Amino acid sequence: MSRFQGHPFFFINFALMEFSLTTLGTASASANPYRHTSCHVVTVHNHRFLVDCGEGCQMSLQQCKIAFSWIDNILLSHLHGDHIFGIFGLLSTMAMQGRTAPLYIYAPQGFRPILDFFYQHFADGVKFDINFIPLEMKAKEKIIDMRQLEVFAFPLRHRVPTYGFLFAEKAPARNIRKELIERDSLTLTEIGSLKRGEDVRCGRKKLKVEDYTYIPYAPRSLAYCCDTAPFEKLTGWIAGADLVYHDSTYADDYEDHAAKYFHSTSRMAAQTAAAAGAGQLILGHFSSRYKDLAPMLAQAREVFPNTLLAEEQHKYEIPLRRLR
Repeated sequence: MSRFQGHPFFFINFALMEFSLTTLGTASASANPYRHTSCHVVTVHNHRFLVDCGEGCQMSLQQCKIAFSWIDNILLSHLHGDHIFGIFGLLSTMAMQGRTAPLYIYAPQGFRPILDFFYQHFADGVKFDINFIPLEMKAKEKIIDMRQLEVFAFPLRHRVPTYGFLFAEKAPARNIRKELIERDSLTLTEIGSLKRGEDVRCGRKKLKVEDYTYIPYAPRSLAYCCDTAPFEKLTGWIAGADLVYHDSTYADDYEDHAAKYFHSTSRMAAQTAAAAGAGQLILGHFSSRYKDLAPMLAQAREVFPNTLLAEEQHKYEIPLRRLR
C-alpha cells in the first residue's frame, strides 16, 4: 500500500458532491391546487441556496425535509409577490427556531424598504444578522465566491428589475496518478507542485503535469432564468450550463401575452437553451390557466429535445462526470 494512502491530497468524497435543483414552487402569479408559487433550493456540495421565496415556501421546505438552518443564502430574482410573499414567514420561523448564524439576502435594491418594514413590525426575537446585498448589475457579475463554487447574477428582461443566477463549480484541483507516486518516489512537495499545475524538475528529469496528474471531474453549472422575455445576451451569460430552469409561463397559444408581460413561452425557453448549448432544460413558472402541460412540453421538445416539466417538490440532479 502506498504510504500516501488516505492522505488528503488524494481523497475526494464524491458522495458529498451533490449538485441539484429542488423545485418547491412552479406556478406563476398565484398558487393553485396543483402548484405553489416560485420557490426553489439549489444544492451544491454541502451548501443550499434558496432561490425565490413564494407563498408556501416553509411548508414545501419541510415536506422536502430541508431544514431552515441549512439555508445561509437567499436569492430573490425580483420583487413581484409570487416570488417574495413567503419571506416574512420564513424569517420569523428562523427566529423562533433560535437561529444565530448570519443570513445573506441578495435582491434588487427595492428590497431594502421591505426588509426595514419587517424589522419594524416583526423582528422581535431575531437574534441573527440579516445581511442585504443589493443587485444592481447591468451585465453578468459574480456575487458569491466560495472555495468550490461561484454564483453569478445577471439582469433579465422583465417589467421590473429582475435578475437571473448562474451557479458554477470551480475547476477542481488536479489529482495525482497514484501508480506513479511509489514508482518515482514523489515527495509531498513535488506532489503539491504538480497538483497546482506546475511542472517539477527532478535532477535531469522533468515531471510534467499532464503526465502525473488528471482533472478528476468536469465542473458543473446551473442557470436560473425566471421571469424573463428572451433576449440575445442571455444565451452568452448561461452558455454551456448543464441545467437551465427557465420561465415557461405560456404555450404558443398565448405568445402575445408573453410579449406583453415580458415572459417566455415554452418554445422561447427551448430556443434560449439551444442557443446557449445547455445540457438540459427544466420548464417552470406555469400560468394557472393550463391544467394540461403536455402541449407546452411538446412545443419545447420540437426545439430542444432534452426538456422536462418542473414538478412540485422534485429534485433534478446534475450527475458528476468523472474525467479519468
